[in-house]
Amino acid sequence: MKPIRVLTIAGSDSGGGAGIQADLKTITVCGGFGMSVITALTAQNTLGVQGIHEVPPAFVAAQFDSVLSDIGADAAKTGMLASREVLEVVAAKIRQYGIEKLVVDPVMVAKGGASLIRGEVREVLIRELLPLACVVTPNIPEAEVLAQMKIAGVDDMKRAAEAIFRRGPRSVLIKGGHLAGNRRAVDILLDGGGFREFAAEWFDTADTHGTGCTYAAAIATGLAKGKPLAEAVDGAKRYITEAIRHSLRIGGGHGPTNHFAPVGLLLERQRCLEKLRAAVQRLLEEPVGAVIPEVSSNLGYAVPGARGIPDVAAVPGRIVRLGEGAGVLCEPAFGASTHIARVILAAMRHDPGYRSAMNIRFSEDTLEACRRLGLQLASFDRADEPEEIKNAEGSTLEWGTDAAIARRGSVPDCVWDRGGIGKEPMIRVLGKSPGEVADRVIGIARMVRKRCGGR
Repeated sequence: MKPIRVLTIAGSDSGGGAGIQADLKTITVCGGFGMSVITALTAQNTLGVQGIHEVPPAFVAAQFDSVLSDIGADAAKTGMLASREVLEVVAAKIRQYGIEKLVVDPVMVAKGGASLIRGEVREVLIRELLPLACVVTPNIPEAEVLAQMKIAGVDDMKRAAEAIFRRGPRSVLIKGGHLAGNRRAVDILLDGGGFREFAAEWFDTADTHGTGCTYAAAIATGLAKGKPLAEAVDGAKRYITEAIRHSLRIGGGHGPTNHFAPVGLLLERQRCLEKLRAAVQRLLEEPVGAVIPEVSSNLGYAVPGARGIPDVAAVPGRIVRLGEGAGVLCEPAFGASTHIARVILAAMRHDPGYRSAMNIRFSEDTLEACRRLGLQLASFDRADEPEEIKNAEGSTLEWGTDAAIARRGSVPDCVWDRGGIGKEPMIRVLGKSPGEVADRVIGIARMVRKRCGGR
């Protein structure tokens, strides 16, 4: 398979959160082969920029020639260009080598507020580099400089994008994370087809160092893969959102985004499925049929920090009773069960460590078995369910689990209810892992069989 070649033209961040370091991490995680032209060295950490050492323009040119005369590039992105001379060399080399897929991140101010380029350099950037850009990606402060206007909302972002567009780039992406009072991170893309909005959750965190570099590098990698610009931006937006969601608390100032987070999440989902499969297999090897309810059971397991049903794995088609045992039709998958997922998510709101649950048949024998095993119990009464919850499809289990835990003050081992009209009574066994839940269910089933004389 042909490598996806992405060139980053930027400064080095000795703290590792931005610049060349952030770009190369991002390009690699996003599936590209990263190469670099270093334009400046910075003495930098999470607290700010302590010093800048500019690379001689001739050496910047030499780096271009070394990389592009031999390896070539499918796309490139620029970051910190600290001097007029370096900027002119970069523009000349981009023209010389005909780089069409160019993402220009107009780095002007560090996260801590320090200026990274001198005032006169900005005009050279506007005159020489913007007309070469496939897309320019300013944040709000940078867009205000480039458009020479204040930005207070999305409408202002659109007007600023039009003003920057008139300066020559083929498209403009203004990032809205800096908007005051913003609870959604809304970015505006202007290209030949008009405006597009890309929105994601906004995170109240100071650990966002390197977001601009990371975003631009992800866009460049998408373009290098042959994606249309809007698709490349969409993928990069999802990538940077996860990197910020799982940002790193490093140092005493603005920590960096977590470039590995999307890959780490994929690995965590795989581990989640593997543990769930093993727990289901244990259940299938035991005579647990006596505790499988009429509506069947399901065993679920959520990834750490799960935020919704798609983050919870379960068994499609549920776990059904087969004589004295149990059976399944499908392998565990994410988003396979709404009901058990709601129970787990409710428990996780009280204690994030409780990521697994399984529903089993309610009976006085089953309840007594739980008590004899020393399991901690909590219950709810469906008669207490608020009317608005009753009318919301699938909300009862979430409400009931939440109410039972809230009354108890901590997450129990089991939450049970006696059902209601058209609702089968049920026990939900909770635990920190599917293996723990399976052990409890097997123990309960053995106790029930013993109390019932082995029937």
